[in-house]
Amino acid sequence: MISQGVLRIGIVGAGQVSRTRHLPGFRRLPGVKVVAICNRHRESAAWVAREFDIPRIYANWEELIDDREIDAVVIGTWPYLHCPVTLAALDAGKHVLTQARMAMNAREAQRMLDKSRECPTLTAMIVPSPHGLTGEAFVRSLITDGYIGGLCELHVQSLTSDLADPETSMGWRQMTRYSGFNSLTLGILYETVLRWVAPANRVMAYASKLIPQRRDPELGKVVRVGTPDSLHVLTTQEDGSSGVYRLSAVLWHEQSMSAALYGSEGTLIYDFLRDEIRGARRSDEALQLLPIPDELKGGWRVEDDFVASILGERPVTHTSFATGVRYMQFTEAVARSSRHQVPVTLPLNEFSNPSL
Repeated sequence: MISQGVLRIGIVGAGQVSRTRHLPGFRRLPGVKVVAICNRHRESAAWVAREFDIPRIYANWEELIDDREIDAVVIGTWPYLHCPVTLAALDAGKHVLTQARMAMNAREAQRMLDKSRECPTLTAMIVPSPHGLTGEAFVRSLITDGYIGGLCELHVQSLTSDLADPETSMGWRQMTRYSGFNSLTLGILYETVLRWVAPANRVMAYASKLIPQRRDPELGKVVRVGTPDSLHVLTTQEDGSSGVYRLSAVLWHEQSMSAALYGSEGTLIYDFLRDEIRGARRSDEALQLLPIPDELKGGWRVEDDFVASILGERPVTHTSFATGVRYMQFTEAVARSSRHQVPVTLPLNEFSNPSL
């Protein structure tokens, strides 16, 4: 489908990640050209088109999908459009890179995975969690070499004051009509630690809306908040280890995001905000900084990886639709557990309707 050696890309949703990551990333790749764009408002699409020299603007995403001169579609919208745009793009024979989180809920995510399996010649990829990409391979090598032994406990936390001010208007992430079951940074952190630990097979969660009402800027009035601003999750993993997730966006004077792996022989703690790894073996007196070797350093390669997969140079590793389904099932299990105050087993045998 690639014409005259040029991979032609259309962008649906020109948000911050599209403007700061995807568009610059594709521009520097030879043989790749972004040829069309669509955004929520035509004016904003036109502004981005001028900035990045994009020749065609579409008023809606359906028109962009119908463009036969587009080989691949990048979906930079909020989660509520990820499933319909993905299904339509794959049906039209176009490769897909969708922004995370994968979908609104596990049912949508499974539909996307099923459709991608019906189209094995097309690349289907999700923008990966950027957290821990720098030290991912280094942490994996330490685990493989037995640095921590067998995993006993996993502690994950994300603590901020982003929503601590009750006067802050509700953003799209707290609007279930746009975000679905996605809560705070739960999905992105679960995706991150899946690179190193076994998947969860059971969750027990407690979610709070400590500030239950905020102003909805679209509706112009104060309404009930859709998703939690504080979340605590207990897990067990398939290898028998246990986990604790602590997430809150309403803590003044707090800013931290990390994953700690406590094993039978040692400890590893990854500070995602500083991109620093500290560790200690059982015989060591204290944690120490573990510099990431240059040959093991990773980083953001999303646009390169997407194009390389389309060209058949390497398969998708960050992040496949199968991984996306796994983290969407986790976020849905957490939502279900917190709603009904019961433990939920993974993988899910059936999916909730979007309202639980």
